[in-house]
Amino acid sequence: MQDALADAGYPSRILVACSGGPDSMALAAVAAYFARRGHVDGHPVSVAGVVVDHQLQPGSAEVAAKAAAALRELGLSSVEVRTVEVASTGFGPEAAARDARHAALNAAADDLGSESILLGHTLDDQAEQVLLGLARGSGTRSLAGMRPARGRLLRPFLGLRRAETLEICAVEELEPWHDPSNADPSFARSRTRVEVMPVLEEKLGPGVAESLARTAAILQQDADFLEDLANETYLSLVQKTSDGAWLPEDAVRDLPPALRFRVIAKAAADVGGQQPGYGRLQAAEALLRRKGSAGPVELPGHVSVYRLSLSDLEQERVSADASAGASAGAGTPDGVPREATRCGKLVFRHHKSSQQ
Repeated sequence: MQDALADAGYPSRILVACSGGPDSMALAAVAAYFARRGHVDGHPVSVAGVVVDHQLQPGSAEVAAKAAAALRELGLSSVEVRTVEVASTGFGPEAAARDARHAALNAAADDLGSESILLGHTLDDQAEQVLLGLARGSGTRSLAGMRPARGRLLRPFLGLRRAETLEICAVEELEPWHDPSNADPSFARSRTRVEVMPVLEEKLGPGVAESLARTAAILQQDADFLEDLANETYLSLVQKTSDGAWLPEDAVRDLPPALRFRVIAKAAADVGGQQPGYGRLQAAEALLRRKGSAGPVELPGHVSVYRLSLSDLEQERVSADASAGASAGAGTPDGVPREATRCGKLVFRHHKSSQQ
């Protein structure tokens, strides 16, 4: 905790996100230690708490109220319960709950003037995240797992095992709530936690969770480097228009594949789309190998991408000039036909869905 707050620049007011479970209760207990001291390495600090009630289970309000009472007893000030409505987003119930939770946490942090939000994810959570990413065939960004710090979100416990948070709760005489959904086989993460990870530990030996978490830490550095390089490349190539954006196809085609796919994904996001899956990115990238104008390829978030051949446009312009009574030289002063440029565009446009 001390290292996480130091790396974050010693925020003077922090907010602990607590579900009432052992991980977040242990997090609150450690944060409360610094709250009672009033400083971290001599830097003043105060600690608030927020419990998000997702209303997804019977009795969730009572669970949230009990957790809030425990946070107040630990000495946290400005403890709140925030009730949210989890709307269907098309990306699954876990993603929808996460989006609603993060929105509530950010709103609470704004209202309380908190500079950082502490989350109780552990090394076990990180290992499960990486394993799920592998099973889904995800890329570097997903396999890099959760970040110790991302914006004002801090995860000080990514180096602790789940068993250690249970031990902290026992030492602090806390009675955490054990979420029944964590053992619900209908959720992929629960199956990974209850069924897959124990088998891996049994068959491959202890240390699997640590190895998966270490993989995430290594890939985070690679992902950050590629992300920065892709962002610089994209900004150097993109041309904005009133209805979208385009990229010069020759320049995109010459990029290494790792950058090419990322630049295409950035263009889709820049015009209002969502992160495309690998299959959709492959389809968009394949337009670069087509002759003439091609597409569109539909990407998530109502984005269309297509190849617009400037050679075709040039030929159309020449034909139009000729039919309008232009000179025999197709519009060129010396009577020599103009050679059409071979460089086309990869065009990205956002369009509203039929339901909007």
